Amino acid sequence: MKPDRPNLVFVFPDEFRSQAIGRTGQDPVLTPHLDAFSRQSLVFTDAVSNRPVCSPYRAMLLSGRYPHANGVLGNVNSSTVQYDNFLRQEERCFSDVLHEAGYCQGYIGKLHLDPPNRQSHFTEGPRQDGVVWDAYTPPGPRRHGFDFWHSYGCCDWHNQPHYWHGDARIDQRLEVHEWSTKHETDVAVDYIENRTGWRDPDKPFSLFVSYNPPHMPFDQVPGEYVERYGDASHGELLTRANVPTDERGDRARRDVKNYFAMVTGVDENFGRILTALREQDLEQNTIVVFTSDHGEMMGSHGLMGKSVWYEESMVVPLMVRWPGHIAAGTDDLLIGTADLTTSLLALTGHRDRIPQLMQGHDYSRAFLGGTVARPTSALYLETHPAWPEGGRRGVRTHRHTYVAERSRDGGKREILHDNREDPYQLADISADSNELIADLRGEMENWLRQTADPWLD
Repeated sequence: MKPDRPNLVFVFPDEFRSQAIGRTGQDPVLTPHLDAFSRQSLVFTDAVSNRPVCSPYRAMLLSGRYPHANGVLGNVNSSTVQYDNFLRQEERCFSDVLHEAGYCQGYIGKLHLDPPNRQSHFTEGPRQDGVVWDAYTPPGPRRHGFDFWHSYGCCDWHNQPHYWHGDARIDQRLEVHEWSTKHETDVAVDYIENRTGWRDPDKPFSLFVSYNPPHMPFDQVPGEYVERYGDASHGELLTRANVPTDERGDRARRDVKNYFAMVTGVDENFGRILTALREQDLEQNTIVVFTSDHGEMMGSHGLMGKSVWYEESMVVPLMVRWPGHIAAGTDDLLIGTADLTTSLLALTGHRDRIPQLMQGHDYSRAFLGGTVARPTSALYLETHPAWPEGGRRGVRTHRHTYVAERSRDGGKREILHDNREDPYQLADISADSNELIADLRGEMENWLRQTADPWLD
């Protein structure tokens, strides 16, 4: 018997920037499966990660609430535990709602939301900086309704990953000696095919697959994917005009081939998930989402990593496929992380179950080709748990990116980019744009009032 509500497969590799899909014509990557998927999907060209770093994105995704509401303002590790910077057990999450609605649910891969403190056990020795990142999530309410579990906290060992499977105790960690993306895809395919009875075939299911690649360290990638780029030089691969030619771009020139190789590896394994859905006759009744928690600067503006407001960091891929319901095409909706949560709850038939505390907007009608009140901007945040009222705030509109910054020494500045005239955001035009700055500052402050951000206090 087929479920009467749609299944959901949500795949979100870590640090996969929106430019790194071949069909966009931006990065020279090899992504044939994602290119084909994009032609079958609604592609959101202006989707953003409001707080573009791992833990805050994941907390927003599950809770449907912004960082100052859900308490996860920065990455979860042993240095931020003292600020209660982790996802609360009592938070009513997306997955709790689907669990209550009778869904079978699986979570595979990186979680990065539980604190590595004495109560929930240290699971890895400190890095050289003394910070512990990994954590064990015990069976029960901290798993927020996921009944199938093959996951870990945060550990960047792509070639030697580990997991806690099912009801495993802290001392029953599963060690794996193959590339994590390939292994996690094997588990995901098993879940879809249901060979081992991990889910009830008469119930709808949701499956979250959280690949760590293409996150650094970039050299931890199978050689077969690197070889697909042949003898391409960094000059042929690193084509963005905002990558400095001096020493600030050296790391990117060293790492870009491996990063793109990881992207290609993720693409190939995502294709295996799509094949499994098709072969199990689940394609028509399954919503498939491909997105990422944030991008990767890869040398743009002389930076590596994420957290900043630049397009390479903040704009994320978002493609949604549901045959017969969501028409293929593109949409420039300024959809943020929490909006995706509420929209997917509505799409799966649970609009009446969306918790009142969720702060995202329901744009499900836009997914289905209908009319919605469309936002004029998306919020940007950069915060630290020790200083929740500081850091950076801003907005991205279809044309501009505006950022306000506070430093601990009392310094302030404002930054403005015209992304239409200057797509690589090379020029800060704030000095000559007082009226526009005032308008965008007001737009930002409206967001901050809606999300109860202490920046305004």
